Parts: sequence; C-alpha cells; structure tokens
Amino acid sequence: MRDPAQREAAGIRADWLDHACSTRPADRAAAETAISGLYRLIGRDRPRFHWVSSPLAALATLPPGVRGNGDPADHPVARELTSASLDLRLVSTGHVPAALDRLVSWEISRPLAATVERVLHPALRAADERRSRWRAPWYETLSPAWVAHLDALARLGGGPVDERLGLWRAAMRQTSWWWPRDGVCVITERPVTLHTEPAEAGALRLHADAGPAVRYADGWEVHAWHGTVVPRWVIDAPSVGHIEREPNIEVRRCAIERLGWGEYLDRAGLRLVATAADPGNPGSELRLYDYRPGSRVLLAVNGSLERDGTRRRYGLTVPGFLDDPVAAAAWSYGLPAAHYAQLARRT
Repeated sequence: MRDPAQREAAGIRADWLDHACSTRPADRAAAETAISGLYRLIGRDRPRFHWVSSPLAALATLPPGVRGNGDPADHPVARELTSASLDLRLVSTGHVPAALDRLVSWEISRPLAATVERVLHPALRAADERRSRWRAPWYETLSPAWVAHLDALARLGGGPVDERLGLWRAAMRQTSWWWPRDGVCVITERPVTLHTEPAEAGALRLHADAGPAVRYADGWEVHAWHGTVVPRWVIDAPSVGHIEREPNIEVRRCAIERLGWGEYLDRAGLRLVATAADPGNPGSELRLYDYRPGSRVLLAVNGSLERDGTRRRYGLTVPGFLDDPVAAAAWSYGLPAAHYAQLARRT
C-alpha cells in the first residue's frame, strides 16, 4: 500500500502528464506573459511572439531574421535561458531531503522524462531535417520533467517557492515547443490529436492502430506503433509488398505486427518447416517457417493475456539451421531444447 506522500506524488505526476500530453489550445496570453518574465530574468526585453501550428511549420518557416544556418535551437537567448534553468535547479535542490528527492524522481520526473522522450520528442525529430543535431540543450530545457520535479518538491514541502519556478511552470504548462531569439519568440501550438498508451513505470508512449498518433492543425502528422514512429502505410495499409521492400528492420517489425504475424506468414507464402506443441505454453502450437536466407521465423503464442483477454501471436527470427520448433523456442530463451521442453509454463 502506498503511503500518503506516494499517493500525492502520483497525483502530481498525473497532473503533469495531462499537461504534457494535452491537445487543448494553448492559453496564449498566459504563455506570452510567462515567457516574457523569463526574458526579463536574463535581462532581455519582451519579445514579439510568432505562433505557428506545428514543429514542422516552426522549423521550415521561421520569420525573416530568425532562421539561422546553425542548429535552430542553438541561439544566445536559448543558451542564457538554459543556464538560468540550471541555476534554478541547483538552488532548489541544494537542501532537499534525499528520501524526498528520490521519491519525486521515481514517481514523477523519471516517468515524465520517459514520456517526453516517447511522446513529444518523436514529432520534433520527425520535423527536424537535421536529425543528428536535434537533441540540443535547449530541447532538454523544454522538457517539463525537471520543472515537474521542482514543482513537486515545492508542493510536498521540500523545496523553496521561487518566482523563477513559477514562470517556468506557467510556460511549460501552456506551450509545446518554442524557440527564443533576441526580439522574437516562435511558439508551436499543441497538437489537435495525440494518442498514447501506458508504458512501464508510469510513463506513456505514442501509439495509434488507426490513423495518426499525432496530428497538428495544419495537417502535419506522425504515425506510431507502440512507441515506434513509422510511415503512414504501416498503420493505414500494411502489405507484404511494402514489408518486403522496407529496409528498416524496426519499421518492418511494426508493419508485420500491425498486419498480424499469422496473416503475414500466410500472405507471404513462406514455407512451413515444422509444427510442434509448445511445452512452455500448454495448448498452444509452435510453427517454424523459412524466412530469409540464413534465418527462419518461429510463430508462437504469448503465454500472458493481453488487456482484451486474448493471447497475441508473435514471430521470432531464429537461425536457419534450426529445424525443430521446440529447439527454436529454446534458442530464443537461451536454453537447451531439453530444458525448455521441461518448462511447466513460460511467461
């Protein structure tokens, strides 16, 4: 049973997740007031605000005089704000009890950071053509995880209440991505569609099995399958032809899962090598197929129930020298075939 502090922390986490994954229109006046306050703290005047509909629009159509030849997130104002945020973190956590800091980290900031990585960053990466450079310090500063951590410490009585924290908190809870410059600040509106599913340890990840996982008002969208960003065809029209032509192994795996391993194997016309009862999952069958040169696919049934009460069929790529489905299943677990055959039930 959770103690009162854990229950309160769980509530704070839910509150921040709601804001981080919100599709509500931004409160532009509140956002501009908060960001102007942050500009003031670093000795700069209130900027002119330029709102755009998506990260793609922000990076592709920054106003004249704003777009640079370098990283779009690397600018003196962004660096000054990042430095100010680091100072705030040092001051706010300097005298916090270690036990409370650990509680807030495990219950709030870590799940939120994982959610940002799996829900918000994919759209940003998809929008930035220079993907190898997208993870600038400014984008890390815009992660609400660190603000949520300090906010939770203050709300749980372990951290100071600071004007700077109030400004960062307001900015984080009213905006998505923004790019500060001297005299102008470009801000992205929130998406109009955002579909997620639970991941581990209280985090969320992008997923939609019909249509885009993320969609912005200008029509720009991102598709995702259980946390992996994929081309639109994977969700809307998976086919054996598309799968065979796809060079990315992760995209190919997602497309096969979307189509269904059994359906894929049937449509692809792969040769069935052998079948066997699954000793690790009584009542289920193992089916071994030829796949690519030097490899085969073992079709198995998950030993655990899905949320809808069904058991998912899934495929495992195994070496081509394996002719026995039981031996192939054992290989996937790193066990000798004789040991796997003695299992009462796998999970």
